[in-house]
Amino acid sequence: MFIQTESTPNPNSLKFILENYKLCSEPREFNNLTSNNSKLAEKLFKIEGIEKIFFNENIISINKNKYNWDQLKASILQVISDFIHSGLSPVEDRDQEIKNDNEIKFNEIDKEIVSNINTILETKVRPAIMQDGGDIKFKSYDEGIVYLTLQGSCAGCPSATLTLKNGVENLLKHHIPEIKKVEQVV
Repeated sequence: MFIQTESTPNPNSLKFILENYKLCSEPREFNNLTSNNSKLAEKLFKIEGIEKIFFNENIISINKNKYNWDQLKASILQVISDFIHSGLSPVEDRDQEIKNDNEIKFNEIDKEIVSNINTILETKVRPAIMQDGGDIKFKSYDEGIVYLTLQGSCAGCPSATLTLKNGVENLLKHHIPEIKKVEQVV
């Protein structure tokens, strides 16, 4: 199994690209040992300095909170390699949990606006953000304000505010005049 590493715009995040190996069908983010439903994430969290893990198809984005990547990378690669060779599934099935996490909130009269927001996010924004090892989730729309969550490498990235305000907000405002601003929620 070949595992390639790639930097991201977030200096505290690194992507691990797994050649010919599928981790999951839907992006999943793990924040701690107790709430993750992933044996692989559990093993990675045992490495001191790791604070957040994000799986997307064949990519693992890992956010660190201390140490240099030179100090963490070999241990991370070893854990990933050993786990893949174990034959265990990297994530447990949790369709209901994913469904609940993806529920969005909006007023029924804004259904068309929300549909347009989702179309723009899915076709123009998400592919670019996923390329950087992250993801963006639409959470709610209320009176011209779009609430989004950033995951993976984008969470905690120094340029996240710039991405949301100058990138996503401007794009949505350009295509949907009803939008006043974009806010990040956790």
